[in-house]
Amino acid sequence: MKTVDIEQPEVQPLVDDNTVFLDTPIRRGTTTIDSITLRKPNSGELRGISLAELLQMDVNSLIKVLPRISTPTLTAVEVSTMDPADLFALSTKVSGFLLQKSMKTDASLVA
Repeated sequence: MKTVDIEQPEVQPLVDDNTVFLDTPIRRGTTTIDSITLRKPNSGELRGISLAELLQMDVNSLIKVLPRISTPTLTAVEVSTMDPADLFALSTKVSGFLLQKSMKTDASLVA
């Protein structure tokens, strides 16, 4: 009986849905940061920040929150000098963290 070599498809690692690939990478010394992964903040990490302002993508609120929930950890200066398109992409992820699952489902039906 002849054996047939079956080629296995290449398995790609799953991309974290909370990872944002930057249009304009951040330079940190000799390192270039081209993607940022955010994690959902807990309530304590939102201390001192207005949820309403965060939902409205207020830049000052984002400058405070993003260093608390980003990997690699961003500095306030890095967030302040970030490309506005990249800041917007990160802020949409942050806004999504503040919505309940049912609200996300309802929003996707409207879109």
